[in-house]
Amino acid sequence: MLWGVSVYTPAEVVEETGFTLDTLRYYEKIGLLEPVGRNAAGQRRFSEEDVGWLGTIRCLRDTGMPIAEMLRFAELTRAGDHTIPDRIKLLEEHDHRVEAQIENLVERKRYIRNKISYYQSVL
Repeated sequence: MLWGVSVYTPAEVVEETGFTLDTLRYYEKIGLLEPVGRNAAGQRRFSEEDVGWLGTIRCLRDTGMPIAEMLRFAELTRAGDHTIPDRIKLLEEHDHRVEAQIENLVERKRYIRNKISYYQSVL
């Protein structure tokens, strides 16, 4: 995060989060990102909270959480602390799926390594 800055331009948020401008607009449109503030000229200005939330969304997206589940997580988060048990459950279920993906990748990596060894042995 950029230090000492309390509002961010769209370009700074793109740089910080790796999301495209179109993705940021889409996330705002569907409600995954709360409506972004604007300056006097009507230009979007993201808050530190927006950037922090986008970091969470980046993690969930990069680990394969479907948008519908991210929207549910956002809804629960905005509803208040009484939803923490539901958020934990949602994240635990996602964590189990991520763990299964990791196990699958480890298995595939082992296969690839064996194939490499085989090809090296025939050289």
